[in-house]
Amino acid sequence: MKKQNRKEKTMIKEIKEDDIAECVDVIRRSFYTVAEELGFTIDNAPRFTAFATTQDRLLYQIKNEHRQMYAYYENNDKIIGYYSLELQDNNQCELNNLCVLPQYRHKHIGTNLLEDACIKAKKAGCKKINIGIVEENKVLKKWYVENGFIHTGTKKFDFFPFTCGYMEMDL
Repeated sequence: MKKQNRKEKTMIKEIKEDDIAECVDVIRRSFYTVAEELGFTIDNAPRFTAFATTQDRLLYQIKNEHRQMYAYYENNDKIIGYYSLELQDNNQCELNNLCVLPQYRHKHIGTNLLEDACIKAKKAGCKKINIGIVEENKVLKKWYVENGFIHTGTKKFDFFPFTCGYMEMDL
């Protein structure tokens, strides 16, 4: 039985090192749906986010790259979404791994995370936010365009079975 006075909350907040294992799980599970849809496997795309994200990698990013990492918490305790920001030169930043667990999609959580990322980037002095996506993921590309990003180019890497698409948005 729930306590009557307990308020259920969802919120975005900066993660702590103790949250990294849960963030890795959310990232991997979220990106795995893209892998399944587009036919990526650990054999043909071992560097794809669904397969390459580890606790050590995120710890390195938070400690050595000083990435800002945020999670969307349901009821203030369960992580259901995630993103990180990497500050770059020329007052720019890169948005990485914005994701939402599949069962929570289409509830504006991704949009809330994106809006939060833009606010945080502006506060950090950024004038532009950059992203890299799987170019063949037409649904995601369309979503970013609808949210103000413009497509700036593509690049094909030998280690990926897809084309990397690049997008940006002025803040």
